[in-house]
Amino acid sequence: MPAVTVENPLTLPRVAEPQAAVPRKVLAVVSAPGGFEGEGFPVRRAFAGINYQYLDPFIMMDQMGEVEYAPGEPKGTPWHPHRGFETVTYLIDGTFVHQDSNGGGGVINGGDTQWMTAGSGLLHIEAPPESLVVSGGLFHGLQLWVNLPASDKMMPPRYQDIGGGQVQLLTTPDGGSLLRVIAGELDGHQGPGITHTPITMIHATVSPGAQITLPWREDFNALAYVMAGRGSVGEDRRPVQTGQTAVFGEGGSLTVRADASQDSNAPDLEIVLLGGRPIREPMAHYGPFVMNSKHELQQAFDDFQAGRLGRIPTTARTGLGHRGAGEADQD
Repeated sequence: MPAVTVENPLTLPRVAEPQAAVPRKVLAVVSAPGGFEGEGFPVRRAFAGINYQYLDPFIMMDQMGEVEYAPGEPKGTPWHPHRGFETVTYLIDGTFVHQDSNGGGGVINGGDTQWMTAGSGLLHIEAPPESLVVSGGLFHGLQLWVNLPASDKMMPPRYQDIGGGQVQLLTTPDGGSLLRVIAGELDGHQGPGITHTPITMIHATVSPGAQITLPWREDFNALAYVMAGRGSVGEDRRPVQTGQTAVFGEGGSLTVRADASQDSNAPDLEIVLLGGRPIREPMAHYGPFVMNSKHELQQAFDDFQAGRLGRIPTTARTGLGHRGAGEADQD
């Protein structure tokens, strides 16, 4: 799990451990069920079973892979629509090619993040390049959905391509952890992601036996998802492992520890820390549309059927399954 790394974390700015903050208690630890997305790549549904009051402003998050594809096996998504929220695709291993109905597109590689604000709506596709389909290889990443407030749901679509080299790298006082700040702020250090809904997103690599205690905005919620490894969360040391999400309560700091002994295929604790300011608005969610009412959902579906969310370009990639927009997946 390389993502973005450094040889010596002690050369990085250090996050001071908060002294007077109230520690956040762990309310629950939930295991993610497995499933399949797009044209059949395996995912873990990180937030399944968690009450939305603890997720807001996040909607869902999938861990894509980690999977080693044989030649001919790599898969992506077909053309599909989105409206009313933002997708954050953080690639750890592999390559994805993106294209949309507005003429946008690009390539993201290991360590890169693509931040797509769907807003009023578009069609898009994400697929591995043909060279990777032919060769096979390792594929691993995350896709996070972030809600937009009603005032921003119909804004024009926007993209941010965040290269791995742009991510803010930090460490803890003892150098035992590498913190990659993708979006938001941590102890005065700002990540590159620009968000309509204020959030913090951090990928932390915690060495065996190491601990991190981070300051956390009291007006944000707090979630921790384990991509790999074993450890514990909170002052009461609730055990967590690969594929589990910890839900934190209120407070001004959160604590994560890595077990002293890790498996050889996951030598460190790899964990994603998420926080955001709750929107606290009614949410109506169906498939690729996230709105505020059933009426708005129906309008989104009608607009999609009528082609008002865009048309597949004549020079478009078709995806490995060669499905058109009318057969788009619901996620």
